[in-house]
Amino acid sequence: MLGRLNLFQAAMLRWREIHPYNAVHVAELPQPFEAERLRRAIADHMTALGLTGLTLDAAARKFEYRGGPAQPDFTVLAPGPDPDATLDAEMARQLNRPFPVDGAFDPFRFFAMPTASSFHLGIAYDHFVAGGDSMVVLLKGIAARYAGIGEELPAPEVHPRGYARLFLRNAAAFYLGQFSLPWMILRARRSIRPRYPYGDAAENAYLSLAVPPPVHAAIARTAREWGVTQNDLMVAMLLKAVAPEIEGRDLNKRRHEIAIASVFNIRREVAPGPERAFGQFLSSFLVSHPVPPGVSLRDLAIDIQAQTQRIKRGKLYLQTLYAIAFGGLAWRYMQPHQRKHMYAKNYPVWAGMTMLNVDALWRDAPGTAAITRYRRAGSTGPFSPLVVTPAAVGDCLQIGISYRTAAFRREDVTRIGSALVACAESL
Repeated sequence: MLGRLNLFQAAMLRWREIHPYNAVHVAELPQPFEAERLRRAIADHMTALGLTGLTLDAAARKFEYRGGPAQPDFTVLAPGPDPDATLDAEMARQLNRPFPVDGAFDPFRFFAMPTASSFHLGIAYDHFVAGGDSMVVLLKGIAARYAGIGEELPAPEVHPRGYARLFLRNAAAFYLGQFSLPWMILRARRSIRPRYPYGDAAENAYLSLAVPPPVHAAIARTAREWGVTQNDLMVAMLLKAVAPEIEGRDLNKRRHEIAIASVFNIRREVAPGPERAFGQFLSSFLVSHPVPPGVSLRDLAIDIQAQTQRIKRGKLYLQTLYAIAFGGLAWRYMQPHQRKHMYAKNYPVWAGMTMLNVDALWRDAPGTAAITRYRRAGSTGPFSPLVVTPAAVGDCLQIGISYRTAAFRREDVTRIGSALVACAESL
């Protein structure tokens, strides 16, 4: 075995013991659709990148891409009367469809859906193999090859290093971060635990929202005016949208805050760009707020930014990785029912937010293939009942929402999505 999984990848292997932990990306390409030409482009590109012949030793946390010709799992969808609904349904199906847990298997599944003047190219993948940035670059490479304008470039590193050097280079920050642990633990202990009133199933459902271009522009403009990041603003909007759905919330109780997990990419600290190293380099951190009635979106975003600045300045996301490692040790001694509820009890978040700058990645990746829209879906896993995945291309913003059916009904999530867009429209 040539590759060793990093801490976040190893956690994903544990999560998929409970339910498939997949992710799905779909790019809309303004090109005529030819199924066989696309299948060949996928096979040729995967072969050229060396992303074939995967063998996983889950127990040892090791993997290897052995190479060889690709034989992609490729499906063509009929758009039906409502193409957007067809895509949402397929993305939900792919989130819940398992990959093999060990041994030799293909961790990628492709699908396409033609429309009148374009087509959607989708990829579902076992999330431990890669992060969203690698997927954007991969899809652009396939699109460029399909259009006959691809560049033959050196294959990327497919067995990148883990996080050992990250901790060594940041030993001082990791040590000093120990003094922030009481603050981090206090926020978790003040956060309301998510509830699962509709059973114990880990099934995911999905819906996607298109944000009008003027509203998307307002989000970027407002973030600049308020001096916060777009991620901070989106988290604040999500808190405002989720708060009304939490019944019986009492600001006088010890657990009265709503926590959101922000998943972000630390590739710059551990590996070269996604065109040079294929893989997954993630960490996360928790932000929380009581979201009192009447709080303004601006005040909420500024409060969230203060938390994220403290976390990033002190590199407290290293403590998250440490907690993930410790959780892996504890996982071995837990019963299945304990594993299902471990995160709700000890890391109580109501939603995860994972933003991806598709525009920048697509623009910087090799090739000149055009794109009109992009949508994403991520599994909720055992740690969150809701995952929000915004993706922007040009003036188009698509917000994906994955949710545990044990925690929310579709009408609940539709209200959350509507409230999220309404927050943006109010800017």
